Amino acid sequence: MQVILTGGNRGIGAQMTSQMRARGDTVLATSRDGSTGAVLDVTNSEQIKSFAASYEPALDLLVCNAGVYLDKGHALENGYEAQIWAETFAVNVTGVFHTIQALLPALRRSDAPKVAIIASQMGSSERAGGNAFLYRASKAAAVNLACNLAIDLKGDGIAVGAYHPGWVQTDMGGAEADIDAATSATGLIARFDKLSRDHTGVFENYDGALMPF
Repeated sequence: MQVILTGGNRGIGAQMTSQMRARGDTVLATSRDGSTGAVLDVTNSEQIKSFAASYEPALDLLVCNAGVYLDKGHALENGYEAQIWAETFAVNVTGVFHTIQALLPALRRSDAPKVAIIASQMGSSERAGGNAFLYRASKAAAVNLACNLAIDLKGDGIAVGAYHPGWVQTDMGGAEADIDAATSATGLIARFDKLSRDHTGVFENYDGALMPF
């Protein structure tokens, strides 16, 4: 399977890359700093277009994993500056859309193309917990994006899903999180394997449980 995975330089992204390569998949992992061997800044639309234009294989799976959580610890009274709203949505939403958009030709070359968007349960309106307004809003938008893309791309046979990776022991999740990155990656890859034309538009936990929208 030919895979492109954004944000593959650390945490869950690095684990997914390692595990998929170990089972024989060809994974092109990208990162903003190029430490994965492929440079891609998902906030740079021209760079995305150039990257996509240079990609020749049929793309079986695109994993939009790159993401930021810039408002951790912000107070409602004096935090959440306009600039970090722009930066967060540029990565977590706009960057996801532009990456998918640019790679549509490569996805259409595949016999069974899939797009997986790494979202979060914090994007669930039914599980609203307050605080982290910016991160929650961006992940809610990412889930909404997945649902609507699944409808528009179904005719092309492109399956699209949104996924909660769990509360993971990474720089973003913190040391007290529930699971390690390897466990999350294993579960997510299993979800991607089940994603299909007949199983699209889903929002699932890494362990397969359905997530409330």
